Amino acid sequence: MPVYEYRCPDCASQFEKLVPLFTNGGHFPCPDCGRPADKQFSTFASLGIERETPAAGGGCCGGAGGCACSR
Repeated sequence: MPVYEYRCPDCASQFEKLVPLFTNGGHFPCPDCGRPADKQFSTFASLGIERETPAAGGGCCGGAGGCACSR
């Protein structure tokens, strides 16, 4: 189930909600004041392998030619 972020336009409360895929993910009541809250755009985060960027000199070892990838 996706997690959506919501913000209440009346009291500015922010909260998250687990929403089943078969629902439209529309408005949900604010847990603080009970008024309908608006779904917010949120950033996507992913856990994975971090890749190193090549050195500024070019190639994986800075253009020095000391590793196997420069051959």
